[in-house]
Amino acid sequence: MKSKIELPKIPLNLPEVTEQLHTLQSRDEFSTGSVDNTTINNQKASKVSFEKMVFTKVTIMESSLPESELTDIIFEKCDLSNVDFSGSFVHRVEFRNCKLIGTDFSKSRFQNVRFLECLGDYSLFQLAKFKQVGFEDCSLISSDFYHSTLNPLFFSRCNMDQAVLSGTKLEGVDLSDCEFDGLHVEIEDLPGCIVTRRQAASLAGLLGLVIKG
Repeated sequence: MKSKIELPKIPLNLPEVTEQLHTLQSRDEFSTGSVDNTTINNQKASKVSFEKMVFTKVTIMESSLPESELTDIIFEKCDLSNVDFSGSFVHRVEFRNCKLIGTDFSKSRFQNVRFLECLGDYSLFQLAKFKQVGFEDCSLISSDFYHSTLNPLFFSRCNMDQAVLSGTKLEGVDLSDCEFDGLHVEIEDLPGCIVTRRQAASLAGLLGLVIKG
């Protein structure tokens, strides 16, 4: 199933458009360009559209970009921590070795998206909708997927300790090669979730069980 995630469709030899992103306005549209080695500060704009772009070693600070549209994008070694992307549409996007600490993707829609070796502790995905999305080798400690829709969502070799999955149906979700000592989940959401024996023991407290030996 992971192979069905479509890759970003980005042309070669992109022109650099770095300077254009330092004065964002709502409903701005950017297409076919690269943004490299820059820090973007204090941007407040909604419904900004980015298409067919590569961001490399870009830091976005103190910024709010809700309801943005990200299509055919690669983020490589970027720091997007605490950026507000709530309510955004994210399609054919790869986040590679990025910092996403506290990044707000709540109420966003993700389709054909890969998160690879990202630091996403405390990231927010409440009420988000996922379709063909994978997290691989990521840290998702205390991340929040409250009442998200997974259709499907893959986790591979991720640290998910204390992640919030309450109200999220986990049928068919394989967490067996992920690491966690505890999750915030509801009993009714667990049927069909794939876990190891050790992980099952850590979740047994939800059933009121006390495991000895």
